[in-house]
Amino acid sequence: MRNRLSITLCAAAAAVLCGTAAFGQLPNPYGPSINLDAARKAAAPALAEAQKNNLRMAIAIVDISGDLVLFEKMDGTQAASVNIAVDKARSAARFKRPTKALQDALAAGGAGLRLLALEGAVPVEGGLQLLADGKIVGAIGVSGGTSEQDGQCAKAGADSVK
Repeated sequence: MRNRLSITLCAAAAAVLCGTAAFGQLPNPYGPSINLDAARKAAAPALAEAQKNNLRMAIAIVDISGDLVLFEKMDGTQAASVNIAVDKARSAARFKRPTKALQDALAAGGAGLRLLALEGAVPVEGGLQLLADGKIVGAIGVSGGTSEQDGQCAKAGADSVK
């Protein structure tokens, strides 16, 4: 009975993500994975944005599969931000959408609450896909400030990828 309930919940959550306008198939297909040099170039503006705002951040860059390519943690960053940054980046890469979209769906309640049943879905701002030539090549995850501050620093990194 418990197993059947788990399967039903997972199927319902998948249907919500795939069946609504906000979570339908997105037009950006995956491209070739980001390499280490490009990951360093994406992390640099995110770090600079954090320093400019006197924030202590952890920054993770993952490839299209959500595997870690680069990780940087500023001195004084809270310990919890290490895993959170990686999880945000993985979520953005694997679900092909910013983690803010998941946050907004969860905040709306109703069917959005089914997100809680999806493994790896991080509904907290700060994870963005990295796009090159309109294709997802990886993602950046940032943690250490408020959700909005994390998103601001992640955007600085994501905007630098060409």
